[in-house]
Amino acid sequence: MMGKSLSALFKKDCRMMAAGKFFVVALGSLLLYTLFINFGYVKFMDANANIYKVYLYDPVGAFGQVSPLVDKVGSLEELNEALALDIGSGVGVKVLAGQPEVVMYRGAEQADRHRVDYALSLLHSDGEYPPEIVGGNTVEMKLRREITCELLFIEIVAVGFLGIASVLFKEKQMGVIRVHAIMPLPKSLFIFSKIFLYLVADLIFATLMTLFNIGLAGAGSILPGVLLQTAILSLIMALAGFGCVMLFKDFKQFSLAYLVIALFAASPVFLSANTSIKMDWIDCHPFYHVYMGLKNAFFDMPGTGPAYYICAVCAIILLSMLVSAAFRQEMSKEG
Repeated sequence: MMGKSLSALFKKDCRMMAAGKFFVVALGSLLLYTLFINFGYVKFMDANANIYKVYLYDPVGAFGQVSPLVDKVGSLEELNEALALDIGSGVGVKVLAGQPEVVMYRGAEQADRHRVDYALSLLHSDGEYPPEIVGGNTVEMKLRREITCELLFIEIVAVGFLGIASVLFKEKQMGVIRVHAIMPLPKSLFIFSKIFLYLVADLIFATLMTLFNIGLAGAGSILPGVLLQTAILSLIMALAGFGCVMLFKDFKQFSLAYLVIALFAASPVFLSANTSIKMDWIDCHPFYHVYMGLKNAFFDMPGTGPAYYICAVCAIILLSMLVSAAFRQEMSKEG
């Protein structure tokens, strides 16, 4: 009996998703993102360009033989101006007492170490200070992994969150919840059916997004980790969207909450993870850890310990309990 009821709910929810153009929007987003990455972003960023600009102030000529990639400046003021115009990627080297001193705007700690190694390596053309080799990704593949991760995160946080809300509001207007309230079925099936279908849709989207933009060879090793992080983010956003629909009367009220949540979840995370702007409180931001988990998965890097997964599971369980309570309260109103 329960199996037939769940199957009927799956079919009904699929029809609602199709009627709401969810699959069309998801397919359109996948196509748009893929075209943007392959024919816009990668070409615009020029995969063969130098990653970091290195500026050298060496008034006494202590380093006579340096790489042609180094830009020499004539004063400390000129060095500071160059770094100010190239925040996040520029590296300055000043030689005042015979020893090089690296100056730069602070960014991500690991990337800063690589920038220092790279800048110092250019001062020794004889190989005295070889640069540290990190990973096996080409610059183009690094760009592909970064932008694919960011767009996938945006898709689930913004589009996925809005998608489940739009379908639920439509069902509220149609009286579906009122009908379900009087049916002799477990109330949790209604929630499970929707969350499960959106989870499957997000996993399929993540799989295709990764394969189309990273390639089959590169995606093979990272796909399990990417799908795990996608599942965590998808469940959190689907449950959050479900809960918001139960709290607000109509889509207009929901829109403001959607804007606040989307901005809160995305803006600080991208600023701290991808630019030189490092907020001291960002470690307390839950979506920052989810995003970094997804990014580490795309680069096949460890970075998420047991504490992260324990917190993620606890958050999903807590959201499930809150959503279930809100749904039962909504059904009591309808009944």
